[in-house]
Amino acid sequence: MQHVGTLQSKKTMEDKKSRNKLVNPYWITGFTDGEGCFSVSFNRREKLKLKVEVRPSFSISESYKRGSPFRGVDRVQQFLGCGFIRYSRTDGTYKYEVRSLKELCERVIPHFDKYPLETVKQLDYQPFRKIVFLMREGKHLHRETLLEILDFAFVMNPSGKRRYDKESILKFLKS
Repeated sequence: MQHVGTLQSKKTMEDKKSRNKLVNPYWITGFTDGEGCFSVSFNRREKLKLKVEVRPSFSISESYKRGSPFRGVDRVQQFLGCGFIRYSRTDGTYKYEVRSLKELCERVIPHFDKYPLETVKQLDYQPFRKIVFLMREGKHLHRETLLEILDFAFVMNPSGKRRYDKESILKFLKS
């Protein structure tokens, strides 16, 4: 006789597999076109050689009404098999986010290369993709490439909020 927990685990795994089969990859892309964001943020980190940390992130925000049968962000997370979901009290949305460089390279970017975005969001994706691949090669650790990354990042999401403007980040590099 099997343990109940084992049965539930197998059933949960089977449910995830069957739900994943039901998600159309173009739906993931369309949902991202409408609600997604490709961004790169920068933080001052004194312990780093260049004093600047580069943080790429793919996210989707979704407002959720109580009683709704599902959240789209759950479907995206299950489909891509990575990232995390958190609730933001600030704007009352659930946020799905992928920050891991490995997951961005192995899960997120291959999806959008195969199922391309069809809106202006593509203009944020292309520099994001370049930045992630430069980081995978460790090139963000070199001043010249970090300056290129800054240029790419500040073309993305021109109306978005940023903690530091480009001039402030350039000052960190000089200090």
